[in-house]
Amino acid sequence: MLMYEILNKKKHGQELTTSEIRWVVDGFTSGEIPAYQMSALLMAVCLKGMTTRETADLTMAMADSGDIMDLSCLGDKTIDKHSTGGVGDKTTLIVGPIIAAIGLPVAKMSGRGLGHTGGTIDKLQSIPGFRTEMTTEEFLDNVKKHGLCIAGQSGNLVPADKKIYALRDVTATVDSIPLIAASIMSKKIAAGAGHILLDVKTGNGAFMKDLRDARALAEAMVNIGNGCGRKTAAIITDMSAPLGRAIGNNLEVKEVIRVLSDCRHSAQDLLEVSVAIAANMLYMVDYAGLAACEAKVMEVLENGAALDKFAEMVEAQGGDRSYIENPDKFEVAKYTRQVCSSSGGYIGSIDTEGLGIAAMILGAGRKTPEDEVCYSSGIVLTSTIGSYVEKGQIIALLYTNDKNSLLEAEHKFIESIKLTPTMPQTVPLIHDKIGL
Repeated sequence: MLMYEILNKKKHGQELTTSEIRWVVDGFTSGEIPAYQMSALLMAVCLKGMTTRETADLTMAMADSGDIMDLSCLGDKTIDKHSTGGVGDKTTLIVGPIIAAIGLPVAKMSGRGLGHTGGTIDKLQSIPGFRTEMTTEEFLDNVKKHGLCIAGQSGNLVPADKKIYALRDVTATVDSIPLIAASIMSKKIAAGAGHILLDVKTGNGAFMKDLRDARALAEAMVNIGNGCGRKTAAIITDMSAPLGRAIGNNLEVKEVIRVLSDCRHSAQDLLEVSVAIAANMLYMVDYAGLAACEAKVMEVLENGAALDKFAEMVEAQGGDRSYIENPDKFEVAKYTRQVCSSSGGYIGSIDTEGLGIAAMILGAGRKTPEDEVCYSSGIVLTSTIGSYVEKGQIIALLYTNDKNSLLEAEHKFIESIKLTPTMPQTVPLIHDKIGL
């Protein structure tokens, strides 16, 4: 095959064959195809698109570029969830313990945060001693013993995606739906679960800011997963405001503990989305009807079983369980600033990505993959969309160990909050479901 001919085909919007796609992925991963030619193909895909079949072929070629986890030792009801990312999205740390407390195995590989979205691994590593790096054998052994393990991507999983994503990041081809879908689903398929529930975010704090684009991405990924023999579905959830009140690593872990220990008096938006995800995961593996699944989720939240499972997982992965039992032990940042409302009114809208950037300025996130995060930095909202605030009322607390970042972060926060004289219209947290 010749890369020139493949580039010419896609430039004119023609379909690539299965063998052509696999040849390109294998060649680029091994270094035989240079980056400049792969960049040209990615741009052609971005402009001309891919068919469902092409996208599925790209997904499987990327998944097959490395190891594929074998979860058969955990039974036939293995289920994974994936979020496309958002600000304050800590649902994995709530949903995983819920599912495991009900008796289903949760073998979850998660990533670190980059840009305005937080990473599950960063949140977990804010718990002193918590280990996210382990061998495949350790990972599976933890799931067998405790029903739950959340770890960083280990071994040689999807090396093609790592190389291709790095190229997309510098060639303005990140926002292609076929490329996003293939990137996400190749990792989910390589992770080995037989069932996959996708939490696709939409709104100003999501990568898919438009509901139509979010639905298109969800449908593409569901089609890929089902076409690759994995029962796949998606739930489209709102990200036009941070999920919950905390943004930042140990701040979010403390909010997770509040949900798991006293769900009725915790952030209700975070609770609603977490319950919806967990219930639909149970429903996908035929645990019960959806209403019964929701009732079971609430049962393990209210009786403390989910909190116990979270603490058990933390201890099993080397973390200090006492921090879960007493969240006041978490490190508090050296510097705190109160953000006050400049006038009275309703919080009508929030630039959610702006708040994520403000948290990153404080040290809670990364601008580049090499950046270190400060686990105690971040933001806690005391008011959110729909709240009425008086002039001078505290609407947020900023936390950081870098005193010089406070002023810049405060300016970013203030410009991200819009006040209105009337209460804004309520936006649903669950927009749609695909394949459920």
